Amino acid sequence: MSGIVYACVAPHGFEIIAEIAGKDRQRFEPTRAGMIDLGREMAACSPDTIIVATPHGFRVEGAVSVATTSFAAGRLGKYGVHVDMALPHDRELALQLLEAAKNAQIPVRGVAFGTASGDASVLPLDWGSFIPLWFLVGKGSPQPNVVIITTTRDHGLEPLVELGRVIARVAAHSGKRIAFVASADQGHAQAADGPYGFDAASMAYDERMCDIVRNNRLEDLLHFDADFVEAAKPDSLWQMAVLLGVHETVPLRGRLVSYQAPTYYGMLCASYRVN
Repeated sequence: MSGIVYACVAPHGFEIIAEIAGKDRQRFEPTRAGMIDLGREMAACSPDTIIVATPHGFRVEGAVSVATTSFAAGRLGKYGVHVDMALPHDRELALQLLEAAKNAQIPVRGVAFGTASGDASVLPLDWGSFIPLWFLVGKGSPQPNVVIITTTRDHGLEPLVELGRVIARVAAHSGKRIAFVASADQGHAQAADGPYGFDAASMAYDERMCDIVRNNRLEDLLHFDADFVEAAKPDSLWQMAVLLGVHETVPLRGRLVSYQAPTYYGMLCASYRVN
C-alpha cells in the first residue's frame, strides 16, 4: 500500500526528550509517554518517508517553504546536555510536492542549504522538526526518509488545507508509504510568568482542540475567531490545517493520546489512523 498510511499531531517542547530534560524530566512525563505511543504506532505503519509540517523551520515571507536537500541534521540541547540526529531527506518526494503545490496555486518556495544535492546538501533541523522526529523515526535500520515543510500564516488557512490535499495526492502516486506529522504546540499564554503572559483564551483554545480531536472534527479548525487565536497564542492551527487537507483526501480516525500544560504552553499528542 502506497500513499498516506499514518498521521499525527506531535508537540515540540524541549523537555519531552528525556536526555536533555534535566530537572524537568518528570514534569513532562505524560507528554513523553504520549510521544512514545505515537512512535510505536508510526513504526507499525512502516512509512518510507515522514513529512513534517513545522512552524519553526526556514520561514519564507509570504510562502510555505519545502526543503529540497538530500539530508537533514541537527543538534538540540538544554541544561548543558546535547543530542544529535541525522536523517536522509527525501529530495525526490520534496520536488514532486513542490511542483504539485505550485500547480495548485499554493504560495510555496523550495529551500536548500549548502548545495542543491549530495553530501553537502544538509538542512539544519529546527526544534519543531527535531523533537517529533526524535520519537517517530525509530531506532531501527533503515530509518525512514523525511521531508520538512514550514508553514506560513500570511494567507490564511485555506492554502494550507489545499497543501494537505496536495500532500495526500502526491503520496498516493509516489509508490511510497507516507506519514504526515503536524508539529504543533497549543496555547502559549497559560502562565503569568511566561513570555506571553496569561490569557484565559489560551486554555479555552486548548480545550477546543482536544474536543476537535476527540470528536474527529478537524473541519472546525476553520471556524476559530482570529482575535481568539491571537489571544491564545498557539502555534498549532496552521500545521493542523494541513492535516485537515490530508484528512479530506484520505479519511483518518483521530485519537487523543495525551494533553498537558506543564509550563506556559499546552502540548497535545494525537494519532490519526487511516479508516
